[in-house]
Amino acid sequence: MSPEHDEIAVVGAGLAGCLLACFLAQRGHQVALYERRPDPRTGRVERGRSINLALSERGLDALRRIGLDEQVMTDALPMRGRMIHPVAGEPQFQSYSASGDRAINSISRGALNNALLDAATALPGVRVAFDHRLVGLDPATGEMTFETPQGKVTANARVVLGTDGAGSAVRGQLLANGLLEESLDFLDYGYKELTIPPMGGDFALDPDALHIWPRGTSMMIALPNPDRSFTCTLFWPTHGTSAFASLGSPAAIERHFAEHYPDLIPLAPNLVDDYQHNPVGVLGTVRCTPWQATGRVGLLGDAAHAIVPFYGQGANCAFEDVVELDRCLDECGDDWTAALPLFQQRRQDDTEAIARMALANFVEMRDKVASPLFQLGRKVEHALERALPGRYVSRYELVSFSTTPYAEVVRRVRRQHQALGVVAAGAAALLVGAVGAALGRGRRR
Repeated sequence: MSPEHDEIAVVGAGLAGCLLACFLAQRGHQVALYERRPDPRTGRVERGRSINLALSERGLDALRRIGLDEQVMTDALPMRGRMIHPVAGEPQFQSYSASGDRAINSISRGALNNALLDAATALPGVRVAFDHRLVGLDPATGEMTFETPQGKVTANARVVLGTDGAGSAVRGQLLANGLLEESLDFLDYGYKELTIPPMGGDFALDPDALHIWPRGTSMMIALPNPDRSFTCTLFWPTHGTSAFASLGSPAAIERHFAEHYPDLIPLAPNLVDDYQHNPVGVLGTVRCTPWQATGRVGLLGDAAHAIVPFYGQGANCAFEDVVELDRCLDECGDDWTAALPLFQQRRQDDTEAIARMALANFVEMRDKVASPLFQLGRKVEHALERALPGRYVSRYELVSFSTTPYAEVVRRVRRQHQALGVVAAGAAALLVGAVGAALGRGRRR
């Protein structure tokens, strides 16, 4: 039997694939990492496709397990809250945590991918094949066919794991073989990137915050970069008068931003060029089942359950997948036929929970964060967290600053709200009773 038959093939050398290669190599497996693109450490970066990551506790927990957290965090910028930019007036800061000291971390997707790729290739037993696009897979035998610059090549593996993103070729092969069902739920929104360069050698905006321009049916966000620039992302409808295509000429672009994002104009000298030349990306939720077939082909991360980016949990969730699969392999003695179904059983409810929360958070960021009522609610929530430490914890803190399973977050928040409802109802009943008693005493007099 050739050595490649003993390999674990990981298709997709993005964030999840490189992390998975590290975990598998630490378990003593031989790993072949296949990537359709050229080596990102030497190739040209595609324009306008970054969407900075908000790395939080779930992702950091995974990086700690391979000793990469400190290295990654040297290039991270902590964001301790949201800075809300109204059309008119001064920006307002909203802390993420009751204490004000917890932060999510802005980090370049490319820099993190390169760090993980370096870590994976430095481990014994890991080899990487770039410019290999999967075009065929036999799920029963593990035989793969790739298109390469030199023509088609075939390879074999004991297990094939797809970490190749929302448009996963591995998932597509399983679908073509009738081994899974999928649903793709695309938003009527897309995204486009802009850049705010450094101003006078420093950040043009406060680097300690995630900046949001909420505009009801659309929004823009900005995350800081180590070079003191900001990566902005517009989330706009794909159809109608407010869509990306509705702005054609430089004058129309400038007029629109002057009306809806007036504070951006002096900060973004390349606004028109970025708008005209950066692509529009799609946003959607991917669901499929099962996540594995024949005990030798499996899906992880976005390949199994892509979500929209509005909770900043896409990469964090994918990293948590890798940690959970590692646990399943521990429990199953590296028996893949047992570990892969167990992995789906453990993770599917959690990934569905964060998919729903991410969609809900889009509405919150787009429509609610500028509302005085919403802001009052956050203040009350933080007051409850300070008054009831450990007993009342907000949804945001549980998602971003803990590794509490996503489905348990939903259940816990529901219980907290129910308990508050009971307390509020009890207080109201006492108040009504007290008022009634006072009125009764008044009548007797």
